[in-house]
This record gives sequence, C-alpha cells and structure tokens, in this order.
Amino acid sequence: MIVQQANVDDAEEILALQKLCYLSEAEIYSDYTIPPLIDTLDMIKDAFGKYFFLKVTKKGKIIGSVRGRISSPGTCYIGRLIVHPDFQNQGIGTKLMIEIEKIFHKCHRWELMTGQLSTKNIKLYKKCGYETFKTEKLTPHLTLVFMEKIRKKHINIDYNTF
Repeated sequence: MIVQQANVDDAEEILALQKLCYLSEAEIYSDYTIPPLIDTLDMIKDAFGKYFFLKVTKKGKIIGSVRGRISSPGTCYIGRLIVHPDFQNQGIGTKLMIEIEKIFHKCHRWELMTGQLSTKNIKLYKKCGYETFKTEKLTPHLTLVFMEKIRKKHINIDYNTF
C-alpha cells in the first residue's frame, strides 16, 4: 500500500472510486443525488486546483483517497475520504487522515463533515481525535455533523520554579 499525492491524471479513477464508495451513503439516506454521486470529471479536475489530493494505491490501482485545503487561516478542511469497499476496515482511512493532517501540519485545526446517519464515518473520525462542534439540518432526513480536531498546544513547564 502506497500513500502519495494524487494529480489531475488520477481524476477519472478517483471519481469512479468516489461514486462506488458513496453509493452506501446514498442508500443510508435514500438520496442518490448527493454531491459525491453527481460530481463530474470536470468538477474533480477543477478540484485539483483547490485541494491537495492524496491517494492510496495497491498494485497500481487507487483504492483510497482524501483531499484537503486551507479553508480559513489556520484551518484545514478535509473532504471526500474514500476507501474501496473491498479494502475497508484495514486502517486505510485512518492512514489517509493521518497523512492529510501531516500535509497541513501548520494548521491548528482540521474540520470535516458527514451525515448524522453515517455512524461508521463518525466512529472513524472520533477515533482520529475529531469532535462534533455543530450540526445543521439540511432536509427532514439529513442533518450534517461538523467535526473538528484542534491541535493540542504543547505547554512547557519549568519544574525548577516550584
């Protein structure tokens, strides 16, 4: 398994994987018009100009991806974490989260969102240190859960002063 930066040449494969991965989300919400499923190749290619993409490859095939960007000073927005269904529950999502946080290591805060019924996603994000900071009801059936991780400041204590 190799984690590395993706480039626009990977857009088509990432889009296909994204659509496969988000089918399970669409089923949860009975909504097949969620943005990840209606994205086009041009939209993904355009996103490469705004986001830093990571990919995980195995035997030359992309089996996972995540993207991040600075959304406000000191804050990184993380989006579209995807792992091929055949490779889920093997630590790939966690590895991608760790790596995207490393890319944006100068940030003091990382933010993401998911749906309230996406319990596997919420569990993963909590495991990675994220906490809910707000929710937003979009439709009668969909509430977005916004989660954040704030870098813990290292406190230097001079024990000689006690």
